[in-house]
Amino acid sequence: MQILPYGRRNQALGKNTLLKNMVLFDTNAILRYMLQDNKEMADSVERQLSKEVAYILVEVIAEVVYVLSKVYKVERKLIAQIITDITQTNKISVLNKNVVNYALGIFASSSLDFVDCLLVAYAKEEQYAIFTFDKKLQKYLPS
Repeated sequence: MQILPYGRRNQALGKNTLLKNMVLFDTNAILRYMLQDNKEMADSVERQLSKEVAYILVEVIAEVVYVLSKVYKVERKLIAQIITDITQTNKISVLNKNVVNYALGIFASSSLDFVDCLLVAYAKEEQYAIFTFDKKLQKYLPS
């Protein structure tokens, strides 16, 4: 069996072009866009969005949730609604959107931290087996 380097492997799968043309937005860019607390940065994000679609990784969504809840003390339901609203625009695409949306629903209605909500979502949406000793998390996982 031949193992290809990452770039060549994706090229063989036809994904090389997609990866090269993706613009991934980081947590800070998303927060400035959402919060509009720095006009210059928010405007810069807006200009970038007018040129192309922003792609947001699950890891970035998790960090946005953390910052909004811990730093800005935003209520869980409001966080879920804000992120859902932003990701519904046609200028922003979230990778693994079905997992993120499921996790946001759990986050809004539970006391689980967002990473645990993501684990539950991966178990439900992608049928991943989750190994954990966390009793609280186990209650949400499929049997």
